[in-house]
Amino acid sequence: MRETTLFFLYLLACLVLAALLTWPLMQTGWIDQGPQRVMGRLAQVAILLGLWPVLKAMGVADRGSLGYAAPRPVFLRALGLGWLAGVAILTALALALAALEVRIPEAKPLADLASKAGQALVGGLLVALLEETFFRGALYAAVARRAGAWSAILWSALLYALLHFMKPRSLPEGVAYDWAAHWGIFLSTFTSPWQWHNLDSFVALLLVGVFLGLVRRRTGHIGWCIGLHAGWVFVIQVTRSLTDGNDGAALAWLAGTYDGVIGWLAAAWIGVLALGLVHRPRGKAAPRERDA
Repeated sequence: MRETTLFFLYLLACLVLAALLTWPLMQTGWIDQGPQRVMGRLAQVAILLGLWPVLKAMGVADRGSLGYAAPRPVFLRALGLGWLAGVAILTALALALAALEVRIPEAKPLADLASKAGQALVGGLLVALLEETFFRGALYAAVARRAGAWSAILWSALLYALLHFMKPRSLPEGVAYDWAAHWGIFLSTFTSPWQWHNLDSFVALLLVGVFLGLVRRRTGHIGWCIGLHAGWVFVIQVTRSLTDGNDGAALAWLAGTYDGVIGWLAAAWIGVLALGLVHRPRGKAAPRERDA
């Protein structure tokens, strides 16, 4: 809990700094972007710039703590196999949503599909590399060192799910951007995670975090985690490009409001896989972590 709180406070400080910088930048008139986008980008830059000193201060800036202790061939093989497994897992979900008519196929030019697939591949790998290094790498190691692997799995998953919804929101149409509206955008970052319509996607992402934490515990590194995560992002992006959400479907509630894919059905599917991983016998070569 202590380590998770420290990481959260660091992220909060970066967001506050971004909010303080966004207002004067927007007043210059030089930036042709919405204030919520500027605030979000500045927060990301602040997080990246300050992350390494924070990790060093917490004693998790080494390869082992960050999840990169495996030999390079082992790590790269795990990443590749993880990507294939991630694609297979989410493809099964996407096909189920299509079969239930929750998502309706939409014809797209082959060139557009190839471009989207390429962007999804690169983007998925970058997102997975950053997020897994932080959540299943540094945060997991910091919590596991003090409270054990199971606490690390749960707390890293909770913060992972929470931060997916902590994003500055755009102003309602017709609302002028002024000082009060500026801080309204900032406060909107903390309201989205608690909105009822986000519950399905929040639960699904929480279970995704638990599943990836279990993989980290079992393997001792994050190669598989990066691969799985990247494969999932790839399929989600391609699915959204090839299909449209069908709000009129009888089972539309199975797809989440976050991205139209990750919802109650995804939560059930990933939850089953996580249970299977818990009860699967550990391989002889897998390192053991304290489970307290």
